[in-house]
Amino acid sequence: MSLVDQEENHNVEYKRIEAVEGKKNLEKLAKECVCFANAQGGIIYIGVDDKCKEPPSNQKISDKKINETLKRLRGFTNSVALANPQIHTHENGGEYFSFHVLPSLKTVAMTSDGKVVIRVGEECVPVDSQNLTQLVREKGEFQWELHVHRKVTIDMLPKENIDRFIDEIRNSDKVSDFIKTLDEHSLLEHFRLIDENHVTNLGILWLGDYRQRSRLSYPITVQYIVYDANEEKVRKEEWNFNQLNPKELLLDVEQKATELTYYYEMPKGLFREKIRQYPSEVIREILINAFAHKSYTISGDIFIRVYPDRLEVRSPGGFPLGITKSNILHQTRRKNPHIIDIFKALGMMEGEGSGYDLIYEKLSRDAKPYPEIDNGVDYVQVTVYSTIIDPDILKLIDYVQQHFTLTQKEIITLGVIAREKKISAVKLSKILQLREDRLRTWVFGLVNKNIVIKQGKTKGVSYLINPDLLMQLDSNTPPTLKTLEPHALRALIFEDLKVHPESKASEIAERLPEVSIQQVRKIVYDAVKRGDLLPVGERKNRKYILAKKK
Repeated sequence: MSLVDQEENHNVEYKRIEAVEGKKNLEKLAKECVCFANAQGGIIYIGVDDKCKEPPSNQKISDKKINETLKRLRGFTNSVALANPQIHTHENGGEYFSFHVLPSLKTVAMTSDGKVVIRVGEECVPVDSQNLTQLVREKGEFQWELHVHRKVTIDMLPKENIDRFIDEIRNSDKVSDFIKTLDEHSLLEHFRLIDENHVTNLGILWLGDYRQRSRLSYPITVQYIVYDANEEKVRKEEWNFNQLNPKELLLDVEQKATELTYYYEMPKGLFREKIRQYPSEVIREILINAFAHKSYTISGDIFIRVYPDRLEVRSPGGFPLGITKSNILHQTRRKNPHIIDIFKALGMMEGEGSGYDLIYEKLSRDAKPYPEIDNGVDYVQVTVYSTIIDPDILKLIDYVQQHFTLTQKEIITLGVIAREKKISAVKLSKILQLREDRLRTWVFGLVNKNIVIKQGKTKGVSYLINPDLLMQLDSNTPPTLKTLEPHALRALIFEDLKVHPESKASEIAERLPEVSIQQVRKIVYDAVKRGDLLPVGERKNRKYILAKKK
């Protein structure tokens, strides 16, 4: 694989040669090594520009340079194993080198001055004393897949299961030709199903028979329960005999969960359009997340509960350290990375870190609420609602997709703005789990295509659907005060004060329910500065009247 093919991610990092020159730079690099060691390990390329993925054409690397670098890095770290240093030559003639940071299997890695950090996505996150216990507990969970059963060898696995897996991999368009050409034994080792001739936990889970799976501490077991409007059980399916591997189990659940295939019929011109209550892609992504991110070291079934208005999927084991419901759209840290690699290789899940992007995109397209996530110490629960928020939003998004080509980011952002009618940049950033300085890449395309318009400046920026687009849509969307231009809203507030003189800002906002109190206050305060309104009373009880014109 060339460097161009390897983007920086949870286990790949590029550094210029300056990163190994000088004590301060080496201490920073040592911190990166600790991050990798406390996660699932990684590979660091030294001497490469992280943007163009190229070393300087005249750059040369010596064995002495590598040995000195690794020696000093080991001096700046504790419980960090650095291995497999290699010199590479780029096609431009420049040289660079790489080394692997191995995961610390049982101990917590730290810098020589006692700092504990961990890799979350592409960032190093400090681990405080409160989270240190969780990190120690996760050490066992993260290595569950690779535990080797010394009494179970490859020849004890059902041959038909091995043949089926090999055939699926070699016929997958998600697997490189290099991996497809590996011999059977090497291919199974590549996916960490075996270690030499012995079988790993992952190998038993994927290739074993039901007797072998039953020897695992906690293999995947699933309960599917359907409730009526009174929340009484009306149907139940169980998968607890370990007869299926994760892929077979997923497909069987999808086939038997008929309630998840129900749909609404929406008018569309002379025809009617079918909108599934739960998009199939959303169901699969949530179920695969439950399978791939469950804890295999604690007891507990995966529960799929279906109510008339919602779907709940609950799996044992909390989020990995550093992942929360407030950053799940963008942060990546894998609990069972090798299970995920197999699901990806078989084309059954999205690429790294994009699962919830897909969920948000599909729910945006269908004008449905975004998932609710509840995370505890020993569980994660995802709730998805079946209802359509507003048929007019569905009509708007459908119209935009017919006339514009949108990226996934733009579809998600459009879905949020369409729901809110008008939304501040601060609130939009919060919903999209972004820092405000990163919001531009999500909203710029919509503004540039005149789908969305921008109002205000700096911290007062808001976004709304272009009224001209709504006119073209002819969706009979009822007018809303949220989309009023500031000057029109100002005039409306002045008219309100003519009828209701000596009103508080909060009282004005109550009479204009679609306008936020922040918008009302901003206009009122500005009008006071201009002398168009006069304040009456003390701050807490301050009321406003129109200034008399001279």
